[in-house]
Amino acid sequence: MMILAAAGLVIGAAAACAAWVLLKLIALATNFFWFGRLSVASVDPIDAHVGLAVVVIPVIGGLMIGLMARFGSDKIKGHGIPEAIEAILYGESRLSLKVAILKPLSSAISIGSGGPFGAEGPIIMTGGAIGSLFAQCFRLSAAERKTLLVAGAAAGMTGIFGTPLAAILLAIEVLLFEWKPRSFVPVVIAVLTSLGVRPFLLGAGPLFPFIAAPMPVWWQTGGLSLGLGVILGVEAALLSWLLYRAEDLFHRLPVHWMWWPAIGGVVVGLGGLIDAHVLGAGYSNIQALLDGSLTARIVLALLVVKATVWLVALGSGTSGGVLAPLLILGGALGALVGQFLPGPIGFWALVGMAGIMSGAMRAPLTGAIFAVEVTGHFDALPSTIAASAGAYAISVLIMRRSILTEKIARRGRHILQEYTVDPLEFLQAAQVMTAGPDTLPGDMSIREAVGYFTETATHRSYPVVDRDGRLLAMVSRSDALRWQVDGDLRETSLVEALSDASQPFAYPDSPIGEVADLMVETGIGRIPIVNAETSRVVGILSRHDLLKARSTGRRAEQDRHRGGA
Repeated sequence: MMILAAAGLVIGAAAACAAWVLLKLIALATNFFWFGRLSVASVDPIDAHVGLAVVVIPVIGGLMIGLMARFGSDKIKGHGIPEAIEAILYGESRLSLKVAILKPLSSAISIGSGGPFGAEGPIIMTGGAIGSLFAQCFRLSAAERKTLLVAGAAAGMTGIFGTPLAAILLAIEVLLFEWKPRSFVPVVIAVLTSLGVRPFLLGAGPLFPFIAAPMPVWWQTGGLSLGLGVILGVEAALLSWLLYRAEDLFHRLPVHWMWWPAIGGVVVGLGGLIDAHVLGAGYSNIQALLDGSLTARIVLALLVVKATVWLVALGSGTSGGVLAPLLILGGALGALVGQFLPGPIGFWALVGMAGIMSGAMRAPLTGAIFAVEVTGHFDALPSTIAASAGAYAISVLIMRRSILTEKIARRGRHILQEYTVDPLEFLQAAQVMTAGPDTLPGDMSIREAVGYFTETATHRSYPVVDRDGRLLAMVSRSDALRWQVDGDLRETSLVEALSDASQPFAYPDSPIGEVADLMVETGIGRIPIVNAETSRVVGILSRHDLLKARSTGRRAEQDRHRGGA
């Protein structure tokens, strides 16, 4: 843990620098595509006046990304987080240098040419690649590489948004698939390092500060926020369903996938003709929704057009993130509903952002905390928690997987995001073993043992014990068959014949997870359980007993009955 935490210092600083580089690349690409100049000054495509070229520019960007994916690496396609999850679970947390370079470059071109995406997915993939590459420089296990990959991803998110707690929760809810000190502490170290470096690169303070009328107190808005969360959960499920229907349509096209981003760029360009606000990352839209400066008509148009161009563009397989578009779409719905609710519209836009993130990504704590961290309005936390819970509940009821894991499931890899305690880790051998097992005496002859296995035995193996019941060895049916064939040890005792065998055993208080590991390491399917003080055999634990432990956990989940003594 301490070694990985030390590595987190390096990875956190590098990920913060990568976040700065990514934002500068996006600014450079935006200036080049829309203003025809080389500059890294922050600009917005809405300020450009290019006429009908608004349709052509996203197509050019999509074509460039298709070429990069075709001849560079196809891992740059998509929004980054599913690819990071897949690398963690199925790729031993190994990401290549090519991905670390091409992912931010392709995302900058995509967003800079008008793609309706955010920088968070690409920086999570890029930060994860930095952590993975650093880990690959040393002799580390796949689990340790995973920790550093996730540390880089969380640090990158912190570098972009300045949301350390939300980044840590995202790591726990979406990326780590565990909660252990070995992984938690290094992630925290990397995130805090990134947060410390960020003011020198991107400035301090919340990314979307806004001044609104006094926030309603939580007991006035808690129920309304929960109800809004339910609506947002439906929106999240609908967006996920539409996204993968769009992806299916692209898969039916009779052209190579390299051309799909350019085709998606046509829709982006047409959307830009309708409303230029849908182009680019749209951080100004998020700010305007929070400020409450948009009319209901503009908010509705933004909601519909932004959703359309984002779903088509992302379905085409181009490079870009999901978080910023989700914030806009959730914030827009919150702002629309907020027209009829007490309190400032910006407050309900904030609640909408928390709910949509929770419902779409299946990360309720991340959604609730991210919305208040990115705005600095921690007084809205009870309402964002309520909205996140409502959206999360509806999402899991009507949608099998999140918008992130559905992409992986389409590749035949189904991922469960629920955290449970493994029964093999908290049950002890004494709770599942077969107590008082049948044993064979150590002075039994080979001839008698062969006869026993031929005529009487009901198990594959038995503990061999001395006269006091202390464990000497284990004898199996295969031993008896071998002796029967050899025929030269018939009067030899079991203890003499098995004296050279190394016999694994466990104690009654041993976690059955350790016993399972012992079975895998030795290839022995029945492990004797001995008293730690007397070495007497008190039980035996088989593979079947391990399966019974799992079924006990399932029964605790599913069997319903009234309580009582």
